[in-house]
Amino acid sequence: MDMKLVFASGNRGKIREAAEILGGKYELLSLSDVGLDADIPENGNTLRANSLQKAQYIYEKTGLNCFADDTGLEVDILGGAPGVHTARYAGEDKDPAKNIDKLLLEMARREEEASAARELGLPTQKATRKARFRTSVTLILNGELHFFDGIMEGRIARQRYGNGGFGYDPVFIPDGYDCTVAELGEDVKNSISHRGKALRAMAEFLDK
Repeated sequence: MDMKLVFASGNRGKIREAAEILGGKYELLSLSDVGLDADIPENGNTLRANSLQKAQYIYEKTGLNCFADDTGLEVDILGGAPGVHTARYAGEDKDPAKNIDKLLLEMARREEEASAARELGLPTQKATRKARFRTSVTLILNGELHFFDGIMEGRIARQRYGNGGFGYDPVFIPDGYDCTVAELGEDVKNSISHRGKALRAMAEFLDK
């Protein structure tokens, strides 16, 4: 373990996930480990812009190699929402339970609207629960910027299932599975997740 990396997160679930994916080759430091307790600005219009903003903030404050991620959930029936607003979908407090409640409510409303339009013979898009998680990671290594991306396709369940994971995991069913991410073991989740794909790409780069 010969390199320290600051991860722009205070979320213990995300930090544990990243540490497992990176395989113990790096000393992973959280924001609290480097004395950064204030909320990091993230007001970009894209996931990459937000991850870049967070990584640059940490690098400017600490001078340490660091990486940041921003993840968005894109739901087709919601026109790609919540997208860049995923973490704050139901408010600035970033409450996962409230976010899921709002997501399921909005999707049910759109499905009802689509059904009513079809009954009236009006043109409407097919109501689908298809969705995807998209992660953008920015690594600052010795002052240089590097970007890595990952996507996990799937669909949104009609209610919560499972007690594992975090965020929207209890309602996201990945393609090829008949259960939510919250019902999968950590090893399986890390092997297929959007963040896992982006972090493995970063780990491969670092190994070189």
